[in-house]
Amino acid sequence: MSYPVVAGLPAPGRTLVMGVVNVTPDSFSDGGTWFAPEAALEHGLALLAEGADVVDVGGESTRPGAERPGLDEELRRVLPTVEGLVAAGASVSVDTMRSEVASAAVEAGACLVNDVSGGRADPRMLEVVAGLGVAYVCMHWRGHAREMQGRATYDDVVADVARELSEQVKLARTAGVGEDRLVVDAGFGFAKTGDHSWELLDRLDEVAALGLPQLVGVSRKSFLGSLLAGPDGAPRPPRGRDDATVALTALLAQQGVWGVRVHAVRANRDAVEVVRRLSTERADAPATSDKVAVPGEVG
Repeated sequence: MSYPVVAGLPAPGRTLVMGVVNVTPDSFSDGGTWFAPEAALEHGLALLAEGADVVDVGGESTRPGAERPGLDEELRRVLPTVEGLVAAGASVSVDTMRSEVASAAVEAGACLVNDVSGGRADPRMLEVVAGLGVAYVCMHWRGHAREMQGRATYDDVVADVARELSEQVKLARTAGVGEDRLVVDAGFGFAKTGDHSWELLDRLDEVAALGLPQLVGVSRKSFLGSLLAGPDGAPRPPRGRDDATVALTALLAQQGVWGVRVHAVRANRDAVEVVRRLSTERADAPATSDKVAVPGEVG
């Protein structure tokens, strides 16, 4: 099985594992656990030790209803962690919708800009990323956190997402973002219901038809919490969704996706390694005859 390669990023011949560092007080998955700069750096280094190929550092929560921090505050949150991880030898991604933050993070050593707005939140983002010459994740997006769930209406969610995402990709190409540096993300949970997310997963090949590497971010998402709800109907809390995330990672790695963005790195990296070993075994297996042997048959 072959996996896409993106310029300037690791190419291990398997699905990449991107570890998440939320330097925020209000992210849905960890509720500010890593908000202090020292804690964020320590967590990023732990993810690196667990096998993260890329560490994704973000200073703005994108959970439904979240309020945006100011530019100076986002920079204050993000830059020390980026600098510390780069100094430790990590490949670092910056999760931001602001061109100013992207520029500062790349100057500090980041090699990837992960923009959940796909260039729509900041009209300068695509031009700036093109000038920086780094890899870029272009995600499907319909609005900021406080309003996005009100825009989760589609005629056909997969066809609509693929069409809208292709329009965003075209703008990135026109701005000068290199073809070998473009990655797409269907935006699970962003202006999507749980049913939308399941349908996207089932028909992910239609997003793959855009012809670009895919990053998939389903880790601990609410649609998994709903699937795993208890007898009282209450969704399972985010940290209890890691096993389901790992199951999806194995399935996605079998499909050959470029990368998965996850919170629990070690378990997801293990799943990817299992898939890689099995695919290697199949590739090395000798060809066999199509004829099925029948007991007692001679010749």
